Amino acid sequence: MGTDIHPTAIIAQGAEIDESVSIGPFCIIGEHVRIRAGSKLASNIVIEGDTEIGENSTIHPFTSIGLAPQDMKYKNEKTGVRIGKNNIIREYMTIHRASVGGDGFTTIGDSNFLMAYVHIAHDCKIGNSVIMANVATLAGHVHVEDFAVIGGLVAIHQFTRIGAYAMVGGFSGVGQDIPPYMIASGPRAKLFGLNTLGLKRHGFSEATMNELKKAYKILFGEKRTLKDAIKKVQEDIPYTDEIKLLIEFIQKNKRGICR
Repeated sequence: MGTDIHPTAIIAQGAEIDESVSIGPFCIIGEHVRIRAGSKLASNIVIEGDTEIGENSTIHPFTSIGLAPQDMKYKNEKTGVRIGKNNIIREYMTIHRASVGGDGFTTIGDSNFLMAYVHIAHDCKIGNSVIMANVATLAGHVHVEDFAVIGGLVAIHQFTRIGAYAMVGGFSGVGQDIPPYMIASGPRAKLFGLNTLGLKRHGFSEATMNELKKAYKILFGEKRTLKDAIKKVQEDIPYTDEIKLLIEFIQKNKRGICR
């Protein structure tokens, strides 16, 4: 093991810790944990179970990762957590290992910024470059796609999906899927149009944003069935990669689409 491990840290035999990893005071690392090069654990962090932390991730105090899920069906089956590289995980976060009924892993991608008191429940799938503000809470099996932003004090129902580049306003309750590129907010979240500012920040062209605005109007601003609206979008708007992603996301919904 590396030299930058505080003497009060407890690291079980069997844990795989890269030599360049820094582990601060009072951390507890279980025997099946793997922590890759360049990652830093501040202090008072518990990591258990079949958990892997990717390169150059920073974990702040009083975070717990890989503990058993809050699911009454779970009977200590072998499941785990997979966390990618370059993630920032702030204070008092909880990330639970998977339960039964999924693929066996709670998964977090690369370059995410997860703020204090965020909770990521069993079987969630977080993409890349996601921002979750303080006390954002995901129930089990939630999927959050790349570049989504979730505001503070947001609660997201199990099996709900948050589309790529979508933004969820703070203090919202989300019970249905939020399509890519959109803004949603409210106690029972509703759509409020295109996430224009976010898309500009990510370099989307005016032409692309205009096409997405037209699609939004057809899908959610006109009195059409979702099936008819999708057909009209496909007929009237160039079928770019962005429009295709939006339509395919809507077609795959199981919980309904936030409107």
